[in-house]
Amino acid sequence: MHRFNEADAGAAEEALLACCGSHRWALRLAAHRPYPDIESLLAAASEASYDLRPADLAEALADESWMPQPLLGMRAPGSQAAHTALRAAHAAYEARFGHVFVVCLEGVDPEEMLDTVLSSIRTRLANDLDEERLIAADELRRIALTRLEHLVATPTEAGAR
Repeated sequence: MHRFNEADAGAAEEALLACCGSHRWALRLAAHRPYPDIESLLAAASEASYDLRPADLAEALADESWMPQPLLGMRAPGSQAAHTALRAAHAAYEARFGHVFVVCLEGVDPEEMLDTVLSSIRTRLANDLDEERLIAADELRRIALTRLEHLVATPTEAGAR
């Protein structure tokens, strides 16, 4: 936490952008440093997430598509058929909503990730655009908070989790 509070503004913003790809979100959090504790930082991050405008959300979702990782759920154990179904579901979601699918998997067992992601995509494909934008924004907020916790955790705290 101390390292984050003491970092220069550019370094803090860059680190925050790795948590959520909205520049407005990152600038807001960096500008309000120092934070007395992680709870205060997470509360501020959550509030900033709720204040994202549609353009900010679009920016953050576009940033998620550039993440250097396979499609969400693709690293989870499962059959080839399940992975094929997951690729098709990701493609259908992106075609319908115009952005990558995001869901927070914090606390989900690796063995359940593929089923969780596939079920979530299938359920959310039935949403209208406005409803899905709200759900995607909340999932992105949850993901950003998880990433932020890992960012500011000391090595001892990270090992204890």
